[in-house]
Amino acid sequence: MVAVHQFMTLPEIRRAARRNLPPEVWDYASGGAETETTLRRNRRAMGHYVFRPRVLRDVSEIDTRTTFLGMPLALPVMTAPMGSLHLLHPDGDLAMARAAGRMGTIHWLSTVTAYSPEEVAAAASGPLIFQLYFRGDNAWAERLIRRVEEAGYKGLCLTVDTAAYGRRERDLERRYDPRTQGRRAIDAPLDYRRQASLTWKDVEWLQRTTKLPLIIKGIQCAEDARLAVEHGVPVVYVSNHGGRQLDYAPPTIEILEEIVDAVAGRAEVVVDGGFQRGTDVLKALALGARAVCIGKAAAWGLAAAGEEGVARTLELFGIELRVAMANTGLTRLAEVSRSLVRRTCVCL
Repeated sequence: MVAVHQFMTLPEIRRAARRNLPPEVWDYASGGAETETTLRRNRRAMGHYVFRPRVLRDVSEIDTRTTFLGMPLALPVMTAPMGSLHLLHPDGDLAMARAAGRMGTIHWLSTVTAYSPEEVAAAASGPLIFQLYFRGDNAWAERLIRRVEEAGYKGLCLTVDTAAYGRRERDLERRYDPRTQGRRAIDAPLDYRRQASLTWKDVEWLQRTTKLPLIIKGIQCAEDARLAVEHGVPVVYVSNHGGRQLDYAPPTIEILEEIVDAVAGRAEVVVDGGFQRGTDVLKALALGARAVCIGKAAAWGLAAAGEEGVARTLELFGIELRVAMANTGLTRLAEVSRSLVRRTCVCL
């Protein structure tokens, strides 16, 4: 158990994070694009799905273990790639990587980090995946990829939903630009022209350039999911950037099923966007996700209590997931299927 006497619930952690952070940093970490409709819908859409519990089953032993890209996970929850984590806590990605490994899961490191891939790898107590913002030319990207490979990262994640930096009005109204705050360990210019020019040809170039498994993050429709697997991508990452890029984007929980169907078992599917409870995770698994990545919830843990706050956040996700599994008649994740959930018109 981690910090059990300090935090007994996930909402407590969120409240502690808000108390600890300056208002502008809280808004940066917790806000979304423009009207924040995508941000709100990510959360509200979780209520569109309800469980179909089964009873009178022996659920005295619950197993939340699974795998991702062949790597063991103690629970189907990983910490999503997030930039500028040093604004929330001085240890930033170092704390994230240590906490994730302690809890038997994986941390995804963003290009927009205050610590180098080598520093994070040295601090990590578990596997790491590197998330690439393609900001420079191919030579710049290849140099970075070689560093990531040599540091022992287990996958390369290309983010594809940032052709233009989202208009995050909380930041704009405060005249606050987190991209200019503090140091950047990776020389990545604030120039979005290269990111905006990405095509499937760049995916092919990455596959020729690295032997690391390639993950495409930011898939939001079945058509692009099919293209990803046709290009041999082993992981499709369903994401709307936590509501921070495109206003009125679809909630990820609602598009998950169509993307899983389009992939048709040819790749693993992971998802983020509004997942803040263990019950949210179980719904995603029922709709076909291999695992869930948590962004804001993990960031709040970091802001609340550094490494211990992240570890406790993951622990509470695991506790909630086990309770939900027991109360729906499940003992292991292999038993989870679409029959576990149904869609409802009523959302409270």
